[in-house]
Amino acid sequence: MSSPSDRNATLESVTEVGEPIVREIHIRATPETVFEFFTDPGKVTRWLATEATLDPRPGGVCHQDHAREDGSGGSYHMRGEFLEVSPPERVVFTWGFTDPDVGVPPGSSVVDVTLTPDGGGTRLRLEHRDLPVATIESHADGWAGMLERLATAVMTTPGV
Repeated sequence: MSSPSDRNATLESVTEVGEPIVREIHIRATPETVFEFFTDPGKVTRWLATEATLDPRPGGVCHQDHAREDGSGGSYHMRGEFLEVSPPERVVFTWGFTDPDVGVPPGSSVVDVTLTPDGGGTRLRLEHRDLPVATIESHADGWAGMLERLATAVMTTPGV
């Protein structure tokens, strides 16, 4: 026989979280230069987002609009906050979208970027963790393409 608390129990929806995505790339620029491409809205919009509102300090907003690839002209709205900002070595922020179809709620995952001097350039290591399993492949593919765009944006910056 079940107890009253058993009969009143509710099932919570639990999303299985997968292994972190880890991507590394070498960029021919200093860590100081590359760091700005994660904290300066004018530079973030050169490679990652169409619009960005950033307050790069722990607890500060990290909001980005990303173009939809379906040709609708709309945007996906990424809403997160900065957790750590340590120029020019590390920036960590939460990540997720207001559109439930993306499958990653605002602030529910974490992007951790480490920049290390490497042979006259920078070794960038990006780890994206706490993503639902169903979204890992699309995010892994997305980060691979976006980091290539980052390298191009940095290299086409005057004075680099």
